[in-house]
Amino acid sequence: MPDKQTVLLTGAAGYVASQLLPEFRDRYDLRLVDVIDRNRDGNAVPDVIVADLANPDRARYAELFDGVDAVIHLGYKSSARANGGEAPRQIDRFDIEFSNVQMANNVYRSAYDAGVSRVIMASSNHAADWYERALIHNRRMEIVSPDMVPVSDNFYGWAKAAYELLGYPYASGAFGRKLEVVQIRIGAPRDVSGSRYENASSGTETRGSGLMEFKRDLGAHLSERDLRQLVRRSIETPDIENEHGVPWLVVYGISGNTRAFWSLESARRVLGYEPEDDSEVKYADDIRRLLTGGDASIGGGRVGG
Repeated sequence: MPDKQTVLLTGAAGYVASQLLPEFRDRYDLRLVDVIDRNRDGNAVPDVIVADLANPDRARYAELFDGVDAVIHLGYKSSARANGGEAPRQIDRFDIEFSNVQMANNVYRSAYDAGVSRVIMASSNHAADWYERALIHNRRMEIVSPDMVPVSDNFYGWAKAAYELLGYPYASGAFGRKLEVVQIRIGAPRDVSGSRYENASSGTETRGSGLMEFKRDLGAHLSERDLRQLVRRSIETPDIENEHGVPWLVVYGISGNTRAFWSLESARRVLGYEPEDDSEVKYADDIRRLLTGGDASIGGGRVGG
C-alpha cells in the first residue's frame, strides 16, 4: 500500500473541517492547526496544534509545513468575533478581511518555502457574488462560471477573490517553482431543510424572505459526502495545469443541484468531480410542501423567477 500523503489542515476546529475529519483522519497523515483547539460546541478537537498563521513572523510556524504534501486552508478570522461578537457594518469590515488576505499569503508563502506541492484554498461563492445578487436572481444571467472576473459588492467576497488572485503568482512559476493551487468556492455546506426558512418568511417572494433564501440555498447546497469528494479530488488529482501550463484552478463547491446557478464544469473536467447528491431530491418533501404543493404561497422556480 502506498504511503499516506501528509496533509496540513488549517481551521481544523471549524465547521467545514468537522465534515472532513471523519474520513480524512484515516485517509491522510493529518497535521491539524487552528488558533483554538475546541469546536463551536466547546468540545476539544483531538490533535490540534494551536498556532496563529496570521502572524507575519512566518518563522514561528514554518516547521508545521515541513514534509507536507498538501495544505487545505480553511482558517478564517471572523469579523464578528474580532468585533466582540457583534458583526460590524459591511463598510467597516475591510481591516479584518485584509488580515485574512494576509493570512492566505502567509499560507502560500510558507507552503512555497517548505516545498509543499499543492495548496487547496477555501474560497467562497462570495468571491463572485455580485453576479448572483445583481443578475442571476433578476433573471439577467443564468449561470456563473469560474472563468468570469470575480467581483463582489462586499469586503468578505473581495477577500475571497483576493485569495484566488494571490495564488496565481505562486502557481505561475515566477518565483522559481510552480506551487499547485486549487480554489474551492464553497457554496452552502449545511442542512438546507425547509424548516430552517419557513418561519422567517412573510409568505411572499421578497428579497430576504425565508422562502426566497430556501430556493437560493437549494441551488447552493453542498452535501457532506460531496464536500469530502471534492476536497479529496483537489488533493489527489495528479495534473491540474491549465492550457498555459499553470497549475491554478478555481472550482465551485456545490452538489449536483437541479437549481444550481454556478457552473461545475471545471470541477468535473479537471478534477473528475461527480457529485452524488441533488438538493431537489434530498429535500423533495420540503419543496413540495413549501414551493410546489397546493398550499404553497410562492412559485417553485428559481429565486426571482
